[in-house]
Amino acid sequence: MKKTVMIVDDSATMRSLIVTYLTEIGDFEILEAKSGFEALKLLPTKGVDLILTDINMPDIDGLELLNFVKSSPIYQHVPTIIITTERGEADRQRGLALGARAYIVKPFYLGELREAVAEVFPGEGASDEG
Repeated sequence: MKKTVMIVDDSATMRSLIVTYLTEIGDFEILEAKSGFEALKLLPTKGVDLILTDINMPDIDGLELLNFVKSSPIYQHVPTIIITTERGEADRQRGLALGARAYIVKPFYLGELREAVAEVFPGEGASDEG
């Protein structure tokens, strides 16, 4: 069964890059949201198997989204990977403490995303390319 990945980033260019990378990694159904608020509206409409979120976004940022997801009995099982320009150790620690499975700093490479996705979905993106 095809896994559903939600990409949450206010940059259309970054969402497009992540979609391109995900198609290299595996066969996923992809949902896109340009803000944390939009992501929260989409969550109940579709079963989501993985969330990839930026931190800096309008309205609800990625850490607030992660906090909501991990504190919700309905969504707490959904793995989340943060993809952000925030290089600070405090943000990284906070994201991981809130329950993110990985913290990837932009700019990033296909191999970094492939490795993080493979940890969530063993067998996906097993190639050594990237």
